[in-house]
Amino acid sequence: MKVILDTNVFISGVFYGGPPNQILNAWRDGKIQLVISHEILREYLRVGEIFADKFPSIELQPILDLVTIEAELHVAEDLSEQVCSDPDDDKFLACAIASGNKLIVSGDKHLVKVSGFQGIEILKPHEFVKRYL
Repeated sequence: MKVILDTNVFISGVFYGGPPNQILNAWRDGKIQLVISHEILREYLRVGEIFADKFPSIELQPILDLVTIEAELHVAEDLSEQVCSDPDDDKFLACAIASGNKLIVSGDKHLVKVSGFQGIEILKPHEFVKRYL
């Protein structure tokens, strides 16, 4: 199963626990395939560095290295028009369209609100874990 993780899910999985961490562990164990775009990877790096400064005991680099090596990378073009009320969230939809993937995991209410756009389902982390893990 291929899945796109919103940055909030990825970062929560690395620095906290709960369902986002379960999702990252499932990816690490080969149970799911992480799908990203260049824009998503840049955001993971940018936000990850901010959290790494706050949590110096957590090693961020190994997971980022794994993402760059193991995640399925797609070139995603910008959407022709804004879909999410927060335009920064459109990159996840663009990645889904570019990759043909129909599943995004996000805790972002703006992104969850547009679930169904072009057949793309957007699930909260606990829903994804309950349904697929």
